[in-house]
Amino acid sequence: MAKKFKELESKMTPAARQRSDELYGKYLAEMPLNELRQAKALSQVKLARSLHVNQAAISKMENRTDMYISTLREYVRALGGDLEVVARFPEGDVKISTFSTIEGLTEAG
Repeated sequence: MAKKFKELESKMTPAARQRSDELYGKYLAEMPLNELRQAKALSQVKLARSLHVNQAAISKMENRTDMYISTLREYVRALGGDLEVVARFPEGDVKISTFSTIEGLTEAG
């Protein structure tokens, strides 16, 4: 019989729970689009309806290695999120504002 995760977690040491939480956070922070959609409990069909495209377009989008930032922004918004583009440098991070929405107007990505 399968055990509930809470039962297993309750038997873990505090250090093991902390490592588990850190791994969970890492995997949640780095996720392919299809897994992000699944984590938000949306099917390709439901997301397609929200974006006014067909299911095949969602499948293609999730399997692309390159896409317009505006397309990615629409996908993320349909999931209920906001997209930020951040450049990481040794001396610090810089949010790229060129692709931001300003007063309801969207710049081309």
